Amino acid sequence: MSSSPNSASYQSFRNLPPLAGLATFEAAQAPGLSVEACVNRLKRLHWSFRRLHQIFVHRLVSEPVYELKMAFSLHAHYCAEHAAALRARVAEMREPPLGLDHVPDAALDLFFDEVLSAPDTAALLAGIYRHALPELLVALECYAAATNPLVDHPSLRVCRFALLEVREMEAYGRRALECFGTEAAALPEVWTANLSLLLAQAGGLDGSAPRAAGEPRRAGAERPYVFNPVPARDGRFSDPYNMGVHAEAFLYDNTLPAAPKTLMMFYKRLREIDVPEVIASILAETSGKPWEYSVDMTRQLWDEARHAMMGEVGFLRAGVDWRQHVPINFTWSLALNTQLTAIERHAVLYFIEQGLMPKTGKRFEWEVGLASGDPFAALAQDFDWADEVLHARIGRDWYVRAMGDSKTATAYGDECWLRVLIDWEKYRSEGLTAHQNWWPGLYAAWCAAHGAEPDARVLAFATNYSQKRADLRELTASA
Repeated sequence: MSSSPNSASYQSFRNLPPLAGLATFEAAQAPGLSVEACVNRLKRLHWSFRRLHQIFVHRLVSEPVYELKMAFSLHAHYCAEHAAALRARVAEMREPPLGLDHVPDAALDLFFDEVLSAPDTAALLAGIYRHALPELLVALECYAAATNPLVDHPSLRVCRFALLEVREMEAYGRRALECFGTEAAALPEVWTANLSLLLAQAGGLDGSAPRAAGEPRRAGAERPYVFNPVPARDGRFSDPYNMGVHAEAFLYDNTLPAAPKTLMMFYKRLREIDVPEVIASILAETSGKPWEYSVDMTRQLWDEARHAMMGEVGFLRAGVDWRQHVPINFTWSLALNTQLTAIERHAVLYFIEQGLMPKTGKRFEWEVGLASGDPFAALAQDFDWADEVLHARIGRDWYVRAMGDSKTATAYGDECWLRVLIDWEKYRSEGLTAHQNWWPGLYAAWCAAHGAEPDARVLAFATNYSQKRADLRELTASA
């Protein structure tokens, strides 16, 4: 008489790992979550990533601390990607309408509203990294533990990838909160307590916990959030209106050597801190687009932040402290964010990108990096060039297609760029900057760091925007 096999006695061929290594037979027999229960939780996970993306994007522009501006760029990119993966998975499990653009829970949405409108940087960090991301981490871990590892493997895989980067974000946030010390510890108790209460009233971030009683409310008086498009800088950016050095005039001067030109390229890269601010403002003030638009635009936003950090690293490698020698201006993002609409900003962004593709653009900068003998300068420009090719594709997909054709899109970008006023003389007359020519000091510091004798031609460079009658539009066209 044969007996029925059980998990203990049932063996795979030569005892190979069963079930493609996904799980033991015991784990695969667990009831797990139903499709409906999975979808409900996944929708809330999706909504959490989506709202976090919004918070990072909206608060990036007006956040003055450079390091946080860069981190928000990266974390917005992560959230956009994981929201997209969850959207795709939910679409595989249920026929439309999927309801992914609808608020899944009022208390949960109010929780993210509170974080979005945090009154200052310390409160914002606490809301994101002490409350939202730890809860998202727990929700992802709970989903992975509760679902059947075989039948729901596609969802489990999405969650595992998300967990990698949520843990990274949460770890960054813990360190950031430690850096803010007493400021992050002394937040209003009524605000922090309300964040915990709202999550409890939502049944936890994933909705699986018992719900706390009570009507979800904002802490204190109602204060509708308003996006602030004006870029901010911390105190290390001591002269943000300074337009005293025309970097491209130096870079494209064939009579000057390649090695010091890397300093101008590092300046140009670090100056790209303002591009994420413009893209963030476009995202914040554009509605009605598919989520893929947010994914692509946030990828570009993150790439531009990477470029700024490449400049920072370049200066460090060059042995000079940019904070002492290089005033990074924000006049471009300030002008675009305050003078143009979202679609007009996108038009200008596309128009400028077209000037970066010819041989005299990104390829030229890469060649300068190679000629300089600095392998990092060459590497940075190599990847900067590759990124700009991607950004041109993003522009074609989302801006040109909306405008109808490339000719119309380019002409409109040119028209919008012509309307942007970056007033060199006004900045000086109002005492915002003296437009100091900072190049001789930077070059001298670089020569001292490398034990090199200054080249008189290089040291004498003093071309500024006013003398060249080159506003930012002409500057871009020359590139």
